Amino acid sequence: MKRFYSTLLFLSLSFLSLAQPASSVQLYQSLQKLNVLGAVLYIAAHPDDENTRLIAYLANQKQYRTGYLSLTRGDGGQNLIGEEQGIALGMIRTQELLAARRTDGGEQFFTRAYDFGYSKTPKETFEKWDRQTILSDVVWVIRRFQPDVIIARFPTTGEGGHGHHTASAILAQEAFEAAADPSRFKEQLAFVTPWKATRLLWNTFNFGGNNTTRDDQFKVDVGGYNSLLGKSYGEIAAESRSQHKSQGFGVPASRGEAFEYFKTLAGSPPQRDLLEGVTTGWERVSGGVRIQQIIDSLIRVFDFKNPQYSLGGLLYLRDQMNQLLPNGYWRSQKLKELQALLLPLSGIYAEAFSVQPIAVQGDSVKLTVSVVNRLGVAGRLKKIRIEQKETILDTALLPNRLWTLTYTLPVSTDKPITQPYWLRTPMQEGYFSVNDQLQIGVPEDKAAIVCDLTLEVQGKPLQIELPVRYKFTDPVKGELYWPLVISPAVMVQPSDPIALALPSVSGAERGYEVSVKLSTLVPGKKVIVSGRLDSLLLDKKDQPVNANYLLPSSSKEGKVNVTVTDQAAVPFSQYRVDIRYDHIPALSYFMPASFLLRKIDLKRRGQKIGFIEGAGDKTVEALQRMGYEVVLLSEKDIISSTLQQFDAIVTGVRAYNTHEWLNRVHGSLMSYVEQGGNLIVQYNTSNQIGPVKAQIGPYPFTISRNRITDEKAAVVFTDSAHAVFNYPNKLGPADFKEWLQERSIYHAAPGATGYQYLIRMQDVDEKPDEGSLLVGRYGKGWFTYTGLALFRQLPAGVTGAYRLLANLIALNQQDKYGF
Repeated sequence: MKRFYSTLLFLSLSFLSLAQPASSVQLYQSLQKLNVLGAVLYIAAHPDDENTRLIAYLANQKQYRTGYLSLTRGDGGQNLIGEEQGIALGMIRTQELLAARRTDGGEQFFTRAYDFGYSKTPKETFEKWDRQTILSDVVWVIRRFQPDVIIARFPTTGEGGHGHHTASAILAQEAFEAAADPSRFKEQLAFVTPWKATRLLWNTFNFGGNNTTRDDQFKVDVGGYNSLLGKSYGEIAAESRSQHKSQGFGVPASRGEAFEYFKTLAGSPPQRDLLEGVTTGWERVSGGVRIQQIIDSLIRVFDFKNPQYSLGGLLYLRDQMNQLLPNGYWRSQKLKELQALLLPLSGIYAEAFSVQPIAVQGDSVKLTVSVVNRLGVAGRLKKIRIEQKETILDTALLPNRLWTLTYTLPVSTDKPITQPYWLRTPMQEGYFSVNDQLQIGVPEDKAAIVCDLTLEVQGKPLQIELPVRYKFTDPVKGELYWPLVISPAVMVQPSDPIALALPSVSGAERGYEVSVKLSTLVPGKKVIVSGRLDSLLLDKKDQPVNANYLLPSSSKEGKVNVTVTDQAAVPFSQYRVDIRYDHIPALSYFMPASFLLRKIDLKRRGQKIGFIEGAGDKTVEALQRMGYEVVLLSEKDIISSTLQQFDAIVTGVRAYNTHEWLNRVHGSLMSYVEQGGNLIVQYNTSNQIGPVKAQIGPYPFTISRNRITDEKAAVVFTDSAHAVFNYPNKLGPADFKEWLQERSIYHAAPGATGYQYLIRMQDVDEKPDEGSLLVGRYGKGWFTYTGLALFRQLPAGVTGAYRLLANLIALNQQDKYGF
């Protein structure tokens, strides 16, 4: 029973059911797919690694059950649309992958692996991921999905470049064998059985200047046109890949012949078809011949103008599946697909929603259930169940008449708050901690509150599970649905996640002042903040109140937790983070009310900084934390005569990739430098492509793809007497400890004249590289290009990054202060 339950749960969480409503074309294709019993699993490392054209072809032309297993959620990537990094970026990219799968017809899965950033070797990757943990996840997905063919995107030999890529291929090859071995990962066998795929293939490629395709490899033309969809698979693939908006992966559509090549890694090589040797019809299952006959008949008589005429036949098919087929994978899968067809085919529309965006623990939420029988099929609403509240009915669903029920649902104090399942437990260094075996692999949680409807359609029972969503109308976008959020009553958020105890600000005699923002969703809450004796009244809903208190001067460095309690001594120690982008659903998650206290010996020179925003980072907050006055600059502000007020101008990451206008103001920026200014440019991608075609600095230099991925790599100063390392802060090895994820990315290429290359570093088994920090005099001023990962270190409170940034800002202050 555990194994059968596991299969049903996996299918319910992974199967992309038809949305309400569905077109006749979608319904017809879903009917056709009921007759196909084949499955393919594609495996790679990240969101955007997948071959969307191949997935579109397999899911829509061949109509196989097609899945993509991305080992990570892309947490360590760059973000071109905002400032989210880490787990927040992983949440965004998870939804971008789900949007891609809704577009190309595939399904999405993940392991627990955390994308910790660029890795050059699989050895480095496995040191962080824990090889056996992630291998067990790949085996788990294979055993549950039961693919006939597994396809790896990358080879085990390193041509994929990224260490994560190579690691994904190694794990795919190991899991192909391990999934079939009952002695491996025995704890999984309480829910699943061993599974042996027919073959493992590598989908060879020709991109990035690396052509791994060969004429003797098996190839498939996936560039066909689907007349039902009115699109080629190249067009569908472009729409799918363009969902990866945070990575700037919009691509043009392709039309016409397009071959994909495959090299066999295990199993028998295909000669004519990817699933050669696999039975993909109903003869695969005992009792399936009769099932295929019924489906063939339904397809033959399907009426595109009146799809509801097929409802009786589908209900009969469901009865026959339950009677004739033995319990097993394909019975469960096809029943799930059939179930997803019944409601849209009937023309019945049902939804459960709230006009409240947030349901509060210990409070209540108003819900509405609506049902409308738009095509007038014979139907009755028998029962509604939401949480523990059940309403028994026997209501006829009249033709095209809206039926609604509104009531108030209590929300228990122990109702789990909205939090992605992989973030509920503190993570390990290289992977998320997920304790529920049945959740491993699934892309996201079910809705916080669900409504179970029991209908009777043409005399047959129909169980429907509806997510309860927040429904509202935007004056521009129209009717929208967002996930309903479960929240604590009180939010507690430190005003800054990093508290720098600066010698010039915080004397030992007075301790360290910290500000905390409090808000309530239940007006009238009186709370006491840790570190204060008096209470605060939160009398207005969602209106922040600031509470200031002092940490003792004896407080140790590190994480400081903030807790408030209400009149009933209920503790609150979290705050909500909302992520809003038009191309993905609204996302919310909760963070602990804590901040990082850093005692730092920081000296600074200069006061006023101009900042040109890039693709999204938190440098502005870091500068303000250090005590600088920061002014944001746009194109209209870049005028030579007005720039001299700034002690330095700093650009955000990828600013030159993001703003083409920076090329137009190059002359003004160089004039500022020449007259004694200081321009600091954080990393950009190649300045030979995209918007970055003009010079960035006063003298030409080229941006390479070189990087140092080992965050502990030794740092050598090529000129230890240079002001960058001495003024106003004396830098040393301690300033490069505790760095996160990587040292640097997108270095300046060697050989540029007019600059000093000031830092030498190297990854294991590689040559030293000096391009991470490039500094040059121009006229009376200074120019800096740095690929050092300050954008990661500053938000993490790495004190050495602050001291280095202060020194870069002070470069043009040396003479003034007598260095």
